[in-house]
Amino acid sequence: MMRVLVVDDDAIFRTRLTRALSARGFETHESASGDEGVELARRIKPDRAVVDLRMPGMSGLELVSQLHAINETMKVLVLTGYGSIATAVEAVHRGAIDYLTKPVDTEQIVAAFARDDDQPSATSPAGNDTAEPVPSLARVEYEHIQRILSDCHGNISAAARKLGIHRRSLQRKLSKLPPLS
Repeated sequence: MMRVLVVDDDAIFRTRLTRALSARGFETHESASGDEGVELARRIKPDRAVVDLRMPGMSGLELVSQLHAINETMKVLVLTGYGSIATAVEAVHRGAIDYLTKPVDTEQIVAAFARDDDQPSATSPAGNDTAEPVPSLARVEYEHIQRILSDCHGNISAAARKLGIHRRSLQRKLSKLPPLS
């Protein structure tokens, strides 16, 4: 049975994901922080890990490196609600097999784990690692807004001032689903 470690500070999401993975035949273990996740990984020796990018204390990127130090062959998947191309590239450089933005369903996670190394991933659409996909203008705008909002600690009014737009306009943009490409 495949062992999966789920590390996310959002207790509700972590519990739901753990249950869903267990229902699909994985032996699952959960942790609320990066430090706790490293200790648990040393004890249980997981084959796979699902890691949230932004957590208090150790970030998901740091955790990817720590988990690979424990087990080089562990497949680590990074999840985030604040997706950007820069953090996706950094996660893959640190050893993550893929980078998915929330909301994500269990089938996407299972598919990422099942994917062979020679098949295309989210970061290389045609399996060609030399050509990076060019994001759409809408995607770049979305990522920029998410970065500014994160820098303002979720304060929409402060983010709107930094972006130079009205608060209601920013709220309308945030209410839309993120662009796919």
